Formats: sequence, C-alpha cells, structure tokens
Amino acid sequence: MNRPRIAVTSGEPAGVGPELCAALSGRRFAARLVVLGDAGLIAERARAAGLQVRLRAYDPASDADDGALEVLHLPLAVPSVAGRLDVANARYVLSLLDRARDGCVSGEFAAMVTAPLHKGVINDAGVPFSGHTEYLADSTGTPRVVMMLAGRTGANADGPWLRVALATTHLPLTAVPAAITRESLTQTLRILDADLRTRFGIARPHIVVAGLNPHAGEGGHMGREEIDVIAPVLDALRAEGLDLEGPLPADTLFVPRHLDGADAVLAMFHDQGLPVLKYATFGHGINITLGLPIVRTSVDHGTALDLAGSGRADPGSLIEAVDAAIAMSRH
Repeated sequence: MNRPRIAVTSGEPAGVGPELCAALSGRRFAARLVVLGDAGLIAERARAAGLQVRLRAYDPASDADDGALEVLHLPLAVPSVAGRLDVANARYVLSLLDRARDGCVSGEFAAMVTAPLHKGVINDAGVPFSGHTEYLADSTGTPRVVMMLAGRTGANADGPWLRVALATTHLPLTAVPAAITRESLTQTLRILDADLRTRFGIARPHIVVAGLNPHAGEGGHMGREEIDVIAPVLDALRAEGLDLEGPLPADTLFVPRHLDGADAVLAMFHDQGLPVLKYATFGHGINITLGLPIVRTSVDHGTALDLAGSGRADPGSLIEAVDAAIAMSRH
C-alpha cells in the first residue's frame, strides 16, 4: 500500500460517533481512512450536522484519493434515532469492532481508531461488556493489556504530551486493592515500558508511578500496598533497567517537578489519574490500548447522546486519535 489504511469504527449509532467520522472528510491525513458503519446513517448524520460530505464505498483494491470519505458499509439492525439508545443495535456496534480488529490482524488495516460506544446498552442486550480495552484483549487472545490516555497540555493543547496509564481499569473502587498484585503490576509496567519504546520510539522511558493510598500510605499508617506491593515491584524492575520514579502521592504527582522529563504516569485506578489528564487535555485527549498485537487508539470521551445530530460535537479528539494511530503504525 502506498498509504497505510486506518480503520475508524463509527461507534454507538445514537451517539456522536457517526457525525464525528463524517467530520473527518476533507481533512488531509498521511493515511487512507476507512470508516466502518452504516453508510446511510453516516450520510444522514452528516446532513443533520450541516456537513458537506461525499461518501465512497470502500474498495480494498483501490488507493484512490479523490477527497471522498471511504465507508465500509455494515448495516444497522434497526434504524437509529440520534440520542435514543436501542438494544437492537448493540451487536451492530460489536460487529464494527470485530471487522476492524480482523482487518488489523490480517494486515488489511495498519491500525484501528474507535469512536465512542455505550457500554450500558451492550450489557442491556445481554452481552457482558466492560469496554473496548477488555473486549479487544479477549478477542485477540491477549492475556494483559494496559489502558493509557494521552494528550497535549497547555492553553491551546499545543504543549508537552501527558500520558497516563492505568494499573486497573473499569473496576469498582472496592475491588481495586486486591487487583493490584506484584504480578499484575509487574506485567503492566513491562507492557508500558515496552510499548513506549516500540510504539512511540522512546529509547528509555521515564515512568512516574503513583501510590494507591493517600500520601502513598504515609509509611504504612494509611495502607500497606505501597510497602508490600508497589515499592518492591519498582525496585525489582529498576534492577532490570527500567527507569521508574515512585511510588508518589497522587495529589502531588501531577506537578512540573515530577512531570518534566516524564514520558508517562502510571496511576493505580481509573479516577486517580484520568480526571487530571482530561482536565488538562479534554477535547484533544486520546485513549490508547497498549500490549495488543495491533494498534488501537480512541477518543477520550463518551457518546454524548445530548449532542448527537446537532453538529456541535467537537471532532478534535477523533482527529488526534487518527494522527496518533498513523504515527504508531509507522514504528
């Protein structure tokens, strides 16, 4: 292929995903984008959002670049209404992921980018589903993956990159301490270090690691996870050559003294690190799954049902996710 092909799944049909994908039309990327979804839905949402978009059916044998948005048509189960979830389309959403994943595994696509889906409606349809990250790990036979969000910081989102990876993902808070074991934390840090090297071209990543408890346990007075689990793992991995700092109190970790020169932060749970990242980068942050045999990036926001069909949804995060997928696929 002259240009890498990037699969972009359009996500929950009642959400903003279809119109965000339509907004990719006319933009210049160093790749060939192929949007996966119902072609009629994407055209309809483009019109509703006031977007002038020309669609073209995806042809794997062609590398034409005529400015049209290529769509790999996968039909809805039932018509979709903007802002109104329908369990009948839950398996349609999963079919988009399956087709993109299969195309990446076969080499048809160099990477996949995912627009937001709605976990609740998939579960309501009788399919146990905790998120893109876990679904792609299970369906590619990957024993462990790492969820990382990233984005440029600064007033105009043009500052340095902030990357925040998670030791645990979509778990109830009460389940987090038991999920952080020496084995799991070791695997997570090895994946994070390896993918920063291979996917991002960072020769020796500097990773800052948060503690689990307030004040990183206050010497054991506020919890012993830092003493019994986190610190021993960091010491063992430092002996292997990883460049690790911590465990540090999460409330004082996200300051220039620690972030300057850091390539990534590892937070212990979802709402420990991601609120900071989304505050600093929202609208341009992205989600990246590390450890997969394929490249997968995503937006850092949800389906925004209240904005669907209005034309007010910001495509900035999706654009950043596409750019990141292209860059990662070239490493």
